Amino acid sequence: MPEIVLATLNAKYIHSSFGLRYLLANLGELKERACLMEFQINQSPVEILEAVLAQEPRIVGFGVYIWNVAETTEVLGMLRRLRPKIRIILGGPEVSYEQEGQSIVALADHVITGEADLKFAEVCGVLLGGDEPAIAALPKVIPAGLPTLERLALPYDLYSDADLAHRILYVEASRGCPFTCEFCLSSLDVPVRAFALEAFLNAMQELLDRGALTFKFVDRTFNLHLPTSLAILRFFLDRWREGMFLHFEMVPDRLPEQLREVIREFPAGAVQFEVGIQTFDEATSKNISRRQNLVRLEDNLRFLREQTGIHVHADLIVGLPGEDVASFGRGFDRLMAMGPQEIQVGILKRLRGTPIVRHDEEYHMKYSPVPPYEILENREITFTEMQRMRRFARYWDLVANSGNFTCTLALLWNESGSPFDSFLAIADHLHAKLRRTHQIALPVLAQALFDYLTSERGVSTDEAAKTLMEDWNRVPGRESLRLNGTTRMDREGPKRSTAGSRQARHLTNE
Repeated sequence: MPEIVLATLNAKYIHSSFGLRYLLANLGELKERACLMEFQINQSPVEILEAVLAQEPRIVGFGVYIWNVAETTEVLGMLRRLRPKIRIILGGPEVSYEQEGQSIVALADHVITGEADLKFAEVCGVLLGGDEPAIAALPKVIPAGLPTLERLALPYDLYSDADLAHRILYVEASRGCPFTCEFCLSSLDVPVRAFALEAFLNAMQELLDRGALTFKFVDRTFNLHLPTSLAILRFFLDRWREGMFLHFEMVPDRLPEQLREVIREFPAGAVQFEVGIQTFDEATSKNISRRQNLVRLEDNLRFLREQTGIHVHADLIVGLPGEDVASFGRGFDRLMAMGPQEIQVGILKRLRGTPIVRHDEEYHMKYSPVPPYEILENREITFTEMQRMRRFARYWDLVANSGNFTCTLALLWNESGSPFDSFLAIADHLHAKLRRTHQIALPVLAQALFDYLTSERGVSTDEAAKTLMEDWNRVPGRESLRLNGTTRMDREGPKRSTAGSRQARHLTNE
């Protein structure tokens, strides 16, 4: 039986815990005395507890994140009552800062803050070593510091065959971020450090040889170092095969011609760039210590959309200090004109440890006290307006980002010329009709859009139904769509694509 259990609660099964695999890979001689256990947040806490206790561990290490802290706290509360002698070690961003007052920290014996790849093994060695004075000398909160990347054992062989077949594989060529955006924990991770490129690419080759197809790079600034970026892109391009999908986070205003040449060669929809823009308002950018060249950013996004098959996922944030709804709307419209396939409208979160708290008094920033700590209101946006923007973000994701209504979107815009104003009206209509933003069946959403088009936009019944059916029929496996107020329309054969499923839906009009 393993003496060390490494566990976490993932948001969904498709996600895999990258951090726990690093801890396990770097346990050294303790590796054979440990096991990895992954759960999901929708599982019963008592069943998670039962599975952990079945291993009869001496040490349980839990990875704690903003999405699982509530559920993990419940599991650990029961664990502490049932088996008080089991040593509980916590790590992860949610417990790496502001530990005072956290109920989950109160349940733990030790909390390792920062990058715990090597420190976790060190602490486990002390706890299992039997030296009581050394054990007693361990503090509750143990800073890990930044490990030298050359010392780390890479964790990629710990992805199982089932992981390769059914889960997203997280990989990284570097850690850290050179920017200082005050809302982001990555701004605390300086300097940027790179893994040895040859060793990293050898690990990627081993994954490819095992049949891996989906690689999600977690590097915060993938395109920061040009030679490394070129080498990685060329590596995958030279080994490309059908079904492969790559995800990168990129610095939006840094895309030199050498990178452009390689990017042009990738198949449409098979590579996704996540582009963190966050705001177009210069005063707001200054407030949050964000630096970006908006002219170069716009040129780069237009290049990606007009000359490549890259799937662009761009981020904007509602609720930043100094930006009101009108300013956000102007930024949204500006981004829409650049044509990204997805615009992720995020609501500002007050993550533990981030310096954005310095604006709380001046801008009257009021956040929810429970995860994910979203902004409730501020000086520029009232609670009522923030709720309206929260609905805007959710419905935008369901209607536009999902790719389920790519053709239908063209019928939704009004004559104002402002996509933001148009969709805000749509979001208001959907909420008035559906009275909810979650657990909306796709046929119900399609019917609501049909009703909006015919009643508010003056679109004919035939045109609205035909367009919605065109969107509906693009996805294999769906039952025929029945729209109230129309005659029956039989399903047509779907078009096929080798891009990722969500990305493929955006290829209709490419």
